[in-house]
Amino acid sequence: MNTPTILCIGSVLWDIIGRAPATMRVGSDVPGRITRLPGGVAMNIAMTLRRFDLSAALLTSVGRDAEGDELIAACHNLGMITDFLYRSDDLPTDRYMAIEGANGLIAAVADAHSLEAAGDKILRALSDGRLGSAATPFAGMIALDGNLTTGLLNTIAQDPLFARADLRVAPASPGKAERLLGLFAHPCATFYVNLEEAGLLLKTQFDDAKTAAQALFDRGAHRVLVTNGGKSVAEAGPTGIFTAQPPEVLVTRVTGAGDTFMAAHMAADLSGDAPELALDRALRAAADYVSGDLG
Repeated sequence: MNTPTILCIGSVLWDIIGRAPATMRVGSDVPGRITRLPGGVAMNIAMTLRRFDLSAALLTSVGRDAEGDELIAACHNLGMITDFLYRSDDLPTDRYMAIEGANGLIAAVADAHSLEAAGDKILRALSDGRLGSAATPFAGMIALDGNLTTGLLNTIAQDPLFARADLRVAPASPGKAERLLGLFAHPCATFYVNLEEAGLLLKTQFDDAKTAAQALFDRGAHRVLVTNGGKSVAEAGPTGIFTAQPPEVLVTRVTGAGDTFMAAHMAADLSGDAPELALDRALRAAADYVSGDLG
C-alpha cells in the first residue's frame, strides 16, 4: 500500500444544501433547489486537491449504515483514498444542513457528533504502521479541521506522531474557532481563518485581514492566512506578511468556499510557488468556485 502525500483529517459527511435565488431572512419560505452531496471540511479539501491532480487519504468516522456505505462509494468515485477511515458500528454517519440565498448563507447546522464521539480512533493509522508510527511519524502534509474536539486537537499539537507533519488547520466554523488555540504550540502549523474567526481566537475584533494575520502570528501561530470575503486577504509567517485582493465575481454559492481556498493554497505550496503567487492561485480557485465555474 502506497503512503499518500496528503491526509485530510476531520469531517466527511453528507451536505444537504437548500439554495434559493431570492434574498432571504429569518422565516423566509421561497422556492429553490435542495441537493445532497459529499461534504465536510476534510472532504471539501480533498475534492479540491483532486482538481489539482493531488490525491488525499481521508481520516474520519463513517457509520456502518446505508448512508455511510453510500458516502464511501461516492468518495471512491471522486478519487478519495478511504483505506484508513474508521467505521463505527454504533455511530451514525454525520450530516450538515445549510440554507443559502442571494444574500449568502442564511443558517447552517453541523451534526458532527459521531466524529467527536469517535475521538482518537480516527488516528489509528498514524500509529500502527500503516501511515506512520512513533519511530517514523508521518512527514507529509495534513489538513486538519476544527470539527475534532478541543481535547483531541490539543493532543495532536503535542503528539510526537504529528511532530514532522506539515499541518494545515481550518476551524470548520466560527463557533469552533477557539478550539484551535492549543495548536499554536505546533512548530509547523499553518492556520486558515476568516476575519471573524481571527477575532474569536484572540477575543477581539479586527478591521482588516492584514492586522488580524499579524496579531495571530505575534500570538504564536507559526503561519496564518486570514480571508475577509471579497476584501483583501493576508498571510503572516516566518517570511513576512503578504496581501492580495480576491477577483470580483458573481457569487452563486458560499458553502465550501473557504475549504476550496485552503486546498488550492496547499496545492500551490506543494508546487513550490512563492507566497504571493500561492495566494493568487488560491483566490482564483475560490472565486471560480463561488461563481459556479467549478463543480
